[in-house]
Amino acid sequence: MKLKKIESLLRRKVSKNIVCSEFHSSIVLEGEVEKWDEVIRAGKLAANKGYKGVVNKIKVKGLEIPKMKLPSIRDGTLEGKKFDVLIIGGGIIGSSIAREISKWDVSIALVDKEEDVGTHTSSRNDGVVHPGIAPPSGSKKTFYNVRGNKMYTRISKELDIEFSRKGSLVLYNNNFLKIIKPLIRSRAKKNGVEIYFLDVEQAKEIEPNITDEIKGAFFLPSAGVLSPYKATIAYAENAAQNGVNFFLETAAESMEVKNGKIIFVSTNRGKIYPKVVINAAGNFADEAANMAGDQCFTIHPRKGEEVILDKKKGWLLNSIVSKLTINRHSNTKGGGLIKTVDGNILIGPNAYEQPYKEDYTTTPNGIGEVLNKHLYTIKGLNKADVITYFAGTRAATYEEDFIVEKSEYIENLIYAAGIQSPGITSAPAIAVDVEKMAVEILRNYMSIRKKNNWNPKREGIPLVNSLPYEERKRLIAQNPDYGVIICRCEEISNGEVIDAIHSPIPARSLDSIKRRVRAGMGRCQGGFCTPLIMKIIHEESGISMLKISKKGGKSYILREETKNSLRRVKAKEKLGKR
Repeated sequence: MKLKKIESLLRRKVSKNIVCSEFHSSIVLEGEVEKWDEVIRAGKLAANKGYKGVVNKIKVKGLEIPKMKLPSIRDGTLEGKKFDVLIIGGGIIGSSIAREISKWDVSIALVDKEEDVGTHTSSRNDGVVHPGIAPPSGSKKTFYNVRGNKMYTRISKELDIEFSRKGSLVLYNNNFLKIIKPLIRSRAKKNGVEIYFLDVEQAKEIEPNITDEIKGAFFLPSAGVLSPYKATIAYAENAAQNGVNFFLETAAESMEVKNGKIIFVSTNRGKIYPKVVINAAGNFADEAANMAGDQCFTIHPRKGEEVILDKKKGWLLNSIVSKLTINRHSNTKGGGLIKTVDGNILIGPNAYEQPYKEDYTTTPNGIGEVLNKHLYTIKGLNKADVITYFAGTRAATYEEDFIVEKSEYIENLIYAAGIQSPGITSAPAIAVDVEKMAVEILRNYMSIRKKNNWNPKREGIPLVNSLPYEERKRLIAQNPDYGVIICRCEEISNGEVIDAIHSPIPARSLDSIKRRVRAGMGRCQGGFCTPLIMKIIHEESGISMLKISKKGGKSYILREETKNSLRRVKAKEKLGKR
């Protein structure tokens, strides 16, 4: 009866072509519609109606959605390999889980289809460690958000990552918004979040340059900021130091399941035989679930665009500033302005539904929307301060909550899926719970114990530009490479790039160097340092200059040697004379 009611609702509100069925306690939607918006609308209408999840298979007439991009490499290097734990996905969720499970004396493999960890959602966000007031009370989002936020004080020290807990100032400019103060205070209390309500003068003590239009604000002191890509890399490096095997450019393509258990996972590099599989595949987690015959949710990629301003204007902002908006149907916390740990001001994001999981293009309308909404919240900022912009996609389910649990139908499968914002904040807490689930399953197959020599500490690459003069002087005396500046905008040294290339998860592309040491992230966006970085990669790793890429795969920078081009030109000239 429940199924028929939902089907009737969807046919009435969206399209008469929609058909509903049930699978593994979830509702499955099928049919064909005219627009992508109708797909999303149907999924949202079917969500939270008594089913575990929504599997949305509705197609849009004439729309072809590209399949997941796969590595070009094909070999048998992993054929027949056995591991106790296999983690699919090398974002901050997969990498933090790998580190947590590495406490145990078990064999662990992590596979990711890209040439580096953290290349998708984990590097395409603002790095805010949210306080936990935005998610609904009682949700998994709130539970992991609040726990994860508290853990970052310790985690940042252990992993040697920059973390700034300067708080979040939420502004309002309409007097009527004061009326909702009790609701906000109640939400904060339920979620366990510290909050203070401020008048204009108190708000300007925290942020002197905010617009004069505001009427008041509330302040959330537990909010913080970190570099999301550096945090992901730090987690992965510490996991690798503790024995986790990272197989990059390795994509899970299918799974063999017998009697409710995954026997092996086929990859482009051979079949892997794990005892436990952890699905942390981000935007492709639903497809990985489908490989196991256990898809109980659909990921609909929600895109967001963000803008980065020059460091020279960083002094105008101290923390995180946003405007209070009242829209219960919104899928975003509204975005704002963020003072990054690196000194830039980051603006955004917006949020809108679109069908492409790996589309990171930005649009004039989207960037304009972000700037017009937020730029003038801080006096002294203007559009000339923009140095670049980027986009990311969030792995949203129709239930709009995290899926962190053991599969109900596959005995050795664990989900860490649907992890959209506040995923970065929640990662440490999610990893702890997934570790417990993995250990419970492993004990069904083997006897396990914790390592005596597990090391929680990871030492990062020295930030030469931030060292005191005497300390920098000593470092350069020990290694002169730290005294050769190759990225003028960010003051990054030759030594830091070399360290990135020889790190536990080695950097091999321009973007992987950028994520580790920020070379190329300044005002000129790599215009000066790119040739120098390529030369260092070539000298340190032996990769041909023609094979050095921007972001892995075939995104090569150079086409051929100049002298070869010259030979061809001369040969054509000779033929022409004949």
